[in-house]
Amino acid sequence: MGPALYRPGASPVHRLPPQVKIVCAGVAVLCVVATPRDAFWGFGVHAAALGVVWRAAGIGPGWFARRALIELPFVVLAAVMPFTGGGRRVDVLGLSVSVEGSLAGWNILAKGTLGVLVSLTLAATTHSGDLVRGFHRLRAPKLVTTIASLMLRYAEVIAAEAHRMRVARLCRGHDPRFLWQAGATARGVGMLFLRSYERGERVHRAMLARGWTGTMPEPAREPAGAKAWAAGLSPAVTAAVALGVGLCLR
Repeated sequence: MGPALYRPGASPVHRLPPQVKIVCAGVAVLCVVATPRDAFWGFGVHAAALGVVWRAAGIGPGWFARRALIELPFVVLAAVMPFTGGGRRVDVLGLSVSVEGSLAGWNILAKGTLGVLVSLTLAATTHSGDLVRGFHRLRAPKLVTTIASLMLRYAEVIAAEAHRMRVARLCRGHDPRFLWQAGATARGVGMLFLRSYERGERVHRAMLARGWTGTMPEPAREPAGAKAWAAGLSPAVTAAVALGVGLCLR
């Protein structure tokens, strides 16, 4: 959920306090996971609520679709399950398909896709630094927020170092497209680890010299108002209502 996924904007979704969006995303994912797999209309309600959030945020579905390809292995698994599952089987277009396997595959596909899209929505509308501050305002353990803050601060530094090392290898004739260059790539990864470790040691000594006490300075608390909580949790409430109706109709 770093800057690569964040889409700057001034929409109502972007302006919501980060702790509100974190709670909303967590509740929404829990509702999606708890939705019965045969409540097809319930998944439609979840998707519709997510589409409303995208429209309010001013981000098109194409942006999310391209980044949701990370779940492709689960899609392949879901596509195979109707043909490998047991139980009662039916013929669909001349193919023998397992009913239980089809439901299991649909369950994986629907819940996995919605979970990924909810996470991408949170990342696209909330800067990584704001996410850390949001968890801090939700009283997450200080050790967790401290590690996350330092990781976010130096992830770009390490990425820039890796880019410089790659450019240096290319200038010396390294071509990563060939298999026999795998050794040079592996040595580069090892050198990057050593440089990152040494940099971390230097940074830690510098922090101790400046009075580091083991915790990051606490940001000023900005409590979210009732209106912000009501607006931010409305998609989660919609998902919870759909879950409740789906459970009652079983």
